[in-house]
Amino acid sequence: MSKPVMITSDSTVDLSPELYKRYNIKTVPLTIVLGNESYQDGVDFSTPQMFARYHKDGTLPETAAPSLQTFIDFFKSFTDEGYEVVHVDISSELSSTYSIARLAAEEFEGVYVVDSRMLSTGVGLLAIEGAERAAEGMSAAEIAEHLRGLTGKVSTSFVLDTLEFMYKGGRCSATAALGANLLRIKPGLEMRDGKLDVYKKYRGNMNNVYRQYITERLEGKKIRPGHIFLTESGEIDDMVVTQLMQLVKEKSGCKEVHHTVAGATIASHCGPRCLGVLFIEE
Repeated sequence: MSKPVMITSDSTVDLSPELYKRYNIKTVPLTIVLGNESYQDGVDFSTPQMFARYHKDGTLPETAAPSLQTFIDFFKSFTDEGYEVVHVDISSELSSTYSIARLAAEEFEGVYVVDSRMLSTGVGLLAIEGAERAAEGMSAAEIAEHLRGLTGKVSTSFVLDTLEFMYKGGRCSATAALGANLLRIKPGLEMRDGKLDVYKKYRGNMNNVYRQYITERLEGKKIRPGHIFLTESGEIDDMVVTQLMQLVKEKSGCKEVHHTVAGATIASHCGPRCLGVLFIEE
C-alpha cells in the first residue's frame, strides 16, 4: 500500500487561504528583504504592506529563495509523519528555488520535486491538480510524472499597467520601461519555455485593456472545466474585479473561477494593477 501524499509548493503559488485549506497544500515561504530587515513572504509580509512602503518612500524589496536547510526541514516535517511529498516550484528559469528544493529532496526517499515552468497561480493550478490526484489514490511518483507532463498545457499570462517594477527588478531595460510609459503601452506577458515573454502590447484605458485581454485569452480556447484563476497584484477597484470575474465565467465555462491576489514576491516584479487569467488547456 502506498503512503499518503502531501502536495507542497513555495509561496509564489499565490493561492487563497480557502484553497490552501481545501486542498491541504503546504508552502515554504520565499524571503523578502528590505534593507536590513527580512520577512517571510505571505507569513509576516504582504502585498499591501509592500505597496504601502513603495508609495511612501519608493523602496522595493529584494527576494530570495529558501535556503537548503529550510527545504530539508520543510520536507522532513512531512516525511517524519509518514507522507511522501510532491513539491511544485516556480519555474527554474525565474528562480533558484527549484534547484535548491531538488538538492534537498536528495536527502529523502519519496520526495519528488516538479519544475512547474510557470509562476503564480500557474503553479497553483498544478498544485491543485496534484492534490486532486492524491485524493484519488495516485502515488507520489505517478503524480509527479503526471504534473511534469501537464506543464505545457498550463496557460499563464498577465497584462501590466507599468514596466517600472520589472525595470527596477532587473527584468527589463530602462529604455523599454521608458518607451512603454511614454507610449502608454500595457504589455501582455505570457510564460514560454519557463520564461516570461511579451506577446502583445495593449493601449488604452486599463479597465478596457483588462476586458480585451481576458476576451482574447479565452475565446477559441479549449479549457479544462475544473479551475480557472483571475489573479491580480492589488489596487484594482473591487467593482472592476467583480465585473471581470463575471466576464471570465461567461467566456471560460469553468466550474470554478478563483480570484486571488499575488503575494509580495510576484507583485514586487509586476507592480500594482497587474492582472492575469490562468487555466489549463485540454
